[in-house]
Amino acid sequence: MAEWSGNESAEVPPPPDNDAGRFRKAFRALSDIVMPPVCLICRAPIAGHDTLCARCWRDIDFIRPPLCDRLGLPLPYATGGTMISAAAAADPPPYDRARAVASYAGSMRTLVHALKFHDRHDVRRLLGKWLVEAGRELVADAEIAVPVPLARRRLWTRRFNQAALLAGEGARLTGLRYEPLLLERVRATESQVGLTRGQRHRNVSGAFAVPSRREGSVAGRKILLVDDVITTGSTVGACARALRHAGAARVDVLALALVTDHALIPS
Repeated sequence: MAEWSGNESAEVPPPPDNDAGRFRKAFRALSDIVMPPVCLICRAPIAGHDTLCARCWRDIDFIRPPLCDRLGLPLPYATGGTMISAAAAADPPPYDRARAVASYAGSMRTLVHALKFHDRHDVRRLLGKWLVEAGRELVADAEIAVPVPLARRRLWTRRFNQAALLAGEGARLTGLRYEPLLLERVRATESQVGLTRGQRHRNVSGAFAVPSRREGSVAGRKILLVDDVITTGSTVGACARALRHAGAARVDVLALALVTDHALIPS
Protein backbone atom coordinates (compact mmCIF):
# COMPACT_ATOMS: atom_id res chain seq x y z
CA MET A 1 0.00 0.00 0.00
CA ALA A 2 1.33 3.50 -0.86
CA GLU A 3 2.35 5.65 2.13
CA TRP A 4 0.33 8.71 3.05
CA SER A 5 2.22 11.76 1.78
CA GLY A 6 1.19 14.06 4.64
CA ASN A 7 -0.14 16.66 2.20
CA GLU A 8 -3.77 16.86 3.33
CA SER A 9 -4.61 19.41 0.63
CA ALA A 10 -3.61 17.08 -2.19
CA GLU A 11 -6.57 15.99 -4.27
CA VAL A 12 -7.01 12.50 -5.59
CA PRO A 13 -6.88 12.71 -9.39
CA PRO A 14 -10.08 11.66 -11.18
CA PRO A 15 -10.02 8.30 -12.92
CA PRO A 16 -8.94 8.52 -16.56
CA ASP A 17 -11.72 8.73 -19.12
CA ASN A 18 -12.55 5.42 -20.73
CA ASP A 19 -12.44 6.66 -24.30
CA ALA A 20 -13.17 3.24 -25.77
CA GLY A 21 -16.26 2.79 -23.61
CA ARG A 22 -17.59 6.27 -24.40
CA PHE A 23 -16.98 5.68 -28.10
CA ARG A 24 -18.88 2.39 -28.06
CA LYS A 25 -21.80 3.99 -26.23
CA ALA A 26 -21.92 6.90 -28.69
CA PHE A 27 -21.64 4.52 -31.64
CA ARG A 28 -24.53 2.39 -30.35
CA ALA A 29 -26.67 5.50 -29.86
CA LEU A 30 -25.90 6.65 -33.40
CA SER A 31 -26.58 3.19 -34.79
CA ASP A 32 -29.97 3.10 -33.06
CA ILE A 33 -30.85 6.36 -34.81
CA VAL A 34 -29.71 5.17 -38.23
CA MET A 35 -31.03 1.60 -37.79
CA PRO A 36 -33.57 1.49 -34.96
CA PRO A 37 -33.91 -1.91 -33.27
CA VAL A 38 -36.76 -4.01 -34.62
CA CYS A 39 -38.11 -7.51 -34.02
CA LEU A 40 -36.19 -10.07 -36.05
CA ILE A 41 -39.43 -11.57 -37.32
CA CYS A 42 -42.20 -9.00 -37.67
CA ARG A 43 -39.94 -5.88 -37.75
CA ALA A 44 -41.96 -4.15 -35.04
CA PRO A 45 -39.97 -1.50 -33.10
CA ILE A 46 -38.45 -2.86 -29.87
CA ALA A 47 -36.03 -1.68 -27.19
CA GLY A 48 -32.91 -3.58 -28.25
CA HIS A 49 -31.24 -5.31 -31.19
CA ASP A 50 -31.03 -9.05 -31.90
CA THR A 51 -34.23 -10.13 -30.21
CA LEU A 52 -37.98 -10.51 -30.72
CA CYS A 53 -41.05 -8.55 -29.76
CA ALA A 54 -43.25 -9.97 -27.02
CA ARG A 55 -45.83 -11.35 -29.46
CA CYS A 56 -43.30 -13.26 -31.59
CA TRP A 57 -41.51 -14.46 -28.45
CA ARG A 58 -44.74 -15.94 -27.07
CA ASP A 59 -45.15 -17.87 -30.33
CA ILE A 60 -42.06 -20.00 -29.59
CA ASP A 61 -42.63 -23.32 -27.84
CA PHE A 62 -39.37 -23.57 -25.90
CA ILE A 63 -38.43 -27.10 -24.83
CA ARG A 64 -37.88 -27.26 -21.09
CA PRO A 65 -37.55 -30.12 -18.59
CA PRO A 66 -38.88 -32.66 -18.00
CA LEU A 67 -37.56 -34.29 -21.16
CA CYS A 68 -36.13 -37.54 -22.51
CA ASP A 69 -32.43 -37.65 -21.75
CA ARG A 70 -31.61 -39.42 -25.05
CA LEU A 71 -33.89 -37.77 -27.61
CA GLY A 72 -34.58 -34.42 -25.93
CA LEU A 73 -38.34 -34.88 -26.38
CA PRO A 74 -40.53 -33.09 -23.83
CA LEU A 75 -42.20 -35.42 -21.34
CA PRO A 76 -45.51 -34.88 -19.50
CA TYR A 77 -44.12 -35.14 -15.96
CA ALA A 78 -40.90 -35.60 -14.00
CA THR A 79 -40.02 -38.72 -12.04
CA GLY A 80 -37.14 -37.22 -10.09
CA GLY A 81 -34.27 -38.75 -12.05
CA THR A 82 -32.95 -39.31 -15.56
CA MET A 83 -35.87 -40.19 -17.83
CA ILE A 84 -35.96 -42.08 -21.11
CA SER A 85 -38.94 -41.88 -23.44
CA ALA A 86 -40.64 -44.94 -24.88
CA ALA A 87 -39.33 -43.97 -28.32
CA ALA A 88 -35.71 -43.92 -27.08
CA ALA A 89 -36.13 -47.21 -25.21
CA ALA A 90 -37.61 -48.94 -28.26
CA ASP A 91 -35.06 -47.58 -30.74
CA PRO A 92 -31.98 -46.08 -29.00
CA PRO A 93 -30.27 -43.43 -31.15
CA PRO A 94 -26.61 -43.79 -32.22
CA TYR A 95 -25.77 -40.55 -30.38
CA ASP A 96 -25.67 -40.10 -26.61
CA ARG A 97 -28.03 -37.19 -26.06
CA ALA A 98 -29.96 -34.65 -28.11
CA ARG A 99 -31.21 -31.23 -27.09
CA ALA A 100 -33.09 -28.53 -28.99
CA VAL A 101 -34.15 -24.99 -28.25
CA ALA A 102 -37.80 -25.27 -29.27
CA SER A 103 -40.39 -27.21 -31.21
CA TYR A 104 -40.26 -26.75 -34.96
CA ALA A 105 -43.33 -24.53 -35.21
CA GLY A 106 -44.44 -20.92 -35.05
CA SER A 107 -41.76 -18.27 -34.67
CA MET A 108 -38.96 -20.82 -34.43
CA ARG A 109 -39.88 -22.25 -37.81
CA THR A 110 -39.91 -18.70 -39.21
CA LEU A 111 -36.43 -17.99 -37.80
CA VAL A 112 -35.01 -21.25 -39.16
CA HIS A 113 -36.40 -20.50 -42.62
CA ALA A 114 -35.09 -16.93 -42.45
CA LEU A 115 -31.57 -18.20 -41.79
CA LYS A 116 -31.72 -21.20 -44.09
CA PHE A 117 -33.48 -19.84 -47.17
CA HIS A 118 -33.36 -16.04 -47.00
CA ASP A 119 -29.73 -15.28 -46.01
CA ARG A 120 -30.86 -13.69 -42.73
CA HIS A 121 -27.49 -14.00 -41.00
CA ASP A 122 -28.57 -11.27 -38.58
CA VAL A 123 -30.60 -13.85 -36.65
CA ARG A 124 -27.62 -16.03 -35.76
CA ARG A 125 -26.58 -14.03 -32.69
CA LEU A 126 -29.92 -14.67 -31.00
CA LEU A 127 -30.06 -18.28 -32.21
CA GLY A 128 -26.50 -18.93 -31.04
CA LYS A 129 -27.33 -17.62 -27.59
CA TRP A 130 -30.40 -19.85 -27.41
CA LEU A 131 -28.38 -22.87 -28.57
CA VAL A 132 -25.83 -22.41 -25.82
CA GLU A 133 -28.55 -22.05 -23.18
CA ALA A 134 -30.47 -25.12 -24.37
CA GLY A 135 -27.32 -27.21 -24.62
CA ARG A 136 -25.59 -26.09 -21.45
CA GLU A 137 -25.09 -29.63 -20.13
CA LEU A 138 -23.92 -30.89 -23.52
CA VAL A 139 -21.44 -28.04 -23.94
CA ALA A 140 -19.99 -28.81 -20.50
CA ASP A 141 -19.20 -32.36 -21.65
CA ALA A 142 -17.93 -31.48 -25.15
CA GLU A 143 -14.55 -30.64 -26.62
CA ILE A 144 -15.27 -29.98 -30.30
CA ALA A 145 -18.21 -28.41 -32.13
CA VAL A 146 -18.90 -30.03 -35.52
CA PRO A 147 -21.69 -29.01 -37.93
CA VAL A 148 -23.74 -31.43 -40.02
CA PRO A 149 -22.22 -30.97 -43.49
CA LEU A 150 -24.35 -29.70 -46.35
CA ALA A 151 -24.53 -31.44 -49.72
CA ARG A 152 -22.16 -29.81 -52.21
CA ARG A 153 -24.88 -28.85 -54.66
CA ARG A 154 -26.91 -27.21 -51.89
CA LEU A 155 -23.82 -25.43 -50.60
CA TRP A 156 -23.12 -24.17 -54.10
CA THR A 157 -26.68 -22.87 -54.41
CA ARG A 158 -27.08 -21.51 -50.88
CA ARG A 159 -23.45 -20.32 -50.53
CA PHE A 160 -23.35 -21.20 -46.83
CA ASN A 161 -24.12 -24.02 -44.43
CA GLN A 162 -26.59 -22.92 -41.77
CA ALA A 163 -25.41 -25.65 -39.40
CA ALA A 164 -21.83 -24.38 -39.75
CA LEU A 165 -22.94 -20.83 -38.92
CA LEU A 166 -24.71 -22.08 -35.80
CA ALA A 167 -21.83 -24.31 -34.70
CA GLY A 168 -19.35 -21.48 -35.22
CA GLU A 169 -21.47 -19.07 -33.20
CA GLY A 170 -21.88 -21.62 -30.42
CA ALA A 171 -18.13 -22.28 -30.37
CA ARG A 172 -17.43 -18.54 -30.21
CA LEU A 173 -19.71 -18.16 -27.20
CA THR A 174 -18.44 -21.21 -25.32
CA GLY A 175 -14.79 -21.60 -26.26
CA LEU A 176 -15.29 -25.04 -27.80
CA ARG A 177 -12.95 -25.93 -30.64
CA TYR A 178 -14.73 -25.43 -33.95
CA GLU A 179 -14.01 -28.03 -36.63
CA PRO A 180 -16.24 -27.42 -39.69
CA LEU A 181 -14.36 -29.93 -41.89
CA LEU A 182 -14.16 -32.83 -39.46
CA LEU A 183 -17.14 -34.50 -41.07
CA GLU A 184 -18.02 -34.61 -44.77
CA ARG A 185 -20.71 -35.93 -47.07
CA VAL A 186 -19.31 -38.72 -49.19
CA ARG A 187 -22.50 -39.54 -51.07
CA ALA A 188 -25.17 -37.36 -52.64
CA THR A 189 -28.58 -37.60 -50.99
CA GLU A 190 -32.09 -36.51 -51.87
CA SER A 191 -33.86 -33.81 -49.92
CA GLN A 192 -35.41 -35.32 -46.81
CA VAL A 193 -38.57 -33.22 -47.22
CA GLY A 194 -41.56 -35.41 -47.98
CA LEU A 195 -39.79 -38.71 -47.29
CA THR A 196 -41.15 -41.24 -44.83
CA ARG A 197 -39.20 -42.19 -41.72
CA GLY A 198 -37.79 -45.32 -43.37
CA GLN A 199 -36.92 -43.45 -46.56
CA ARG A 200 -35.10 -40.77 -44.58
CA HIS A 201 -33.00 -43.41 -42.84
CA ARG A 202 -32.06 -45.15 -46.09
CA ASN A 203 -31.42 -41.84 -47.85
CA VAL A 204 -28.64 -40.77 -45.45
CA SER A 205 -27.27 -44.19 -44.49
CA GLY A 206 -23.52 -44.18 -45.17
CA ALA A 207 -23.65 -40.65 -46.56
CA PHE A 208 -21.17 -39.18 -44.03
CA ALA A 209 -17.60 -39.97 -43.07
CA VAL A 210 -14.63 -38.54 -41.23
CA PRO A 211 -11.74 -38.01 -43.70
CA SER A 212 -8.87 -40.37 -42.94
CA ARG A 213 -6.50 -37.44 -42.46
CA ARG A 214 -8.74 -36.14 -39.65
CA GLU A 215 -9.48 -39.35 -37.79
CA GLY A 216 -6.79 -38.50 -35.25
CA SER A 217 -8.74 -35.38 -34.32
CA VAL A 218 -11.85 -37.47 -33.60
CA ALA A 219 -10.50 -40.53 -31.79
CA GLY A 220 -11.21 -40.33 -28.07
CA ARG A 221 -12.86 -36.90 -28.37
CA LYS A 222 -16.23 -35.68 -27.10
CA ILE A 223 -18.11 -34.20 -30.04
CA LEU A 224 -20.99 -31.73 -30.06
CA LEU A 225 -22.80 -32.21 -33.39
CA VAL A 226 -24.83 -29.15 -34.43
CA ASP A 227 -27.75 -28.93 -36.86
CA ASP A 228 -30.70 -26.63 -37.46
CA VAL A 229 -33.62 -29.08 -37.19
CA ILE A 230 -33.98 -32.65 -35.92
CA THR A 231 -36.94 -34.31 -37.63
CA THR A 232 -36.65 -38.07 -37.22
CA GLY A 233 -32.98 -38.02 -36.22
CA SER A 234 -31.91 -39.86 -39.38
CA THR A 235 -29.37 -37.26 -40.52
CA VAL A 236 -27.75 -36.62 -37.14
CA GLY A 237 -27.85 -40.37 -36.51
CA ALA A 238 -25.91 -41.07 -39.71
CA CYS A 239 -23.39 -38.37 -38.74
CA ALA A 240 -23.04 -39.82 -35.23
CA ARG A 241 -22.34 -43.29 -36.66
CA ALA A 242 -19.56 -41.85 -38.82
CA LEU A 243 -18.02 -40.06 -35.83
CA ARG A 244 -18.29 -43.20 -33.69
CA HIS A 245 -16.67 -45.23 -36.47
CA ALA A 246 -13.75 -42.78 -36.37
CA GLY A 247 -13.37 -43.36 -32.62
CA ALA A 248 -15.32 -40.50 -31.01
CA ALA A 249 -15.73 -41.13 -27.28
CA ARG A 250 -19.05 -39.29 -27.14
CA VAL A 251 -21.43 -37.66 -29.61
CA ASP A 252 -24.15 -35.30 -28.40
CA VAL A 253 -26.50 -33.44 -30.73
CA LEU A 254 -27.64 -29.84 -30.39
CA ALA A 255 -30.22 -28.23 -32.68
CA LEU A 256 -32.37 -25.15 -32.90
CA ALA A 257 -35.60 -27.02 -33.43
CA LEU A 258 -37.06 -30.44 -32.88
CA VAL A 259 -40.10 -32.00 -34.52
CA THR A 260 -41.96 -33.08 -31.41
CA ASP A 261 -45.12 -34.40 -33.09
CA HIS A 262 -43.77 -37.45 -34.89
CA ALA A 263 -47.33 -38.43 -35.80
CA LEU A 264 -47.02 -35.87 -38.60
CA ILE A 265 -44.17 -37.84 -40.20
CA PRO A 266 -45.30 -40.83 -42.27
CA SER A 267 -43.78 -44.13 -41.28
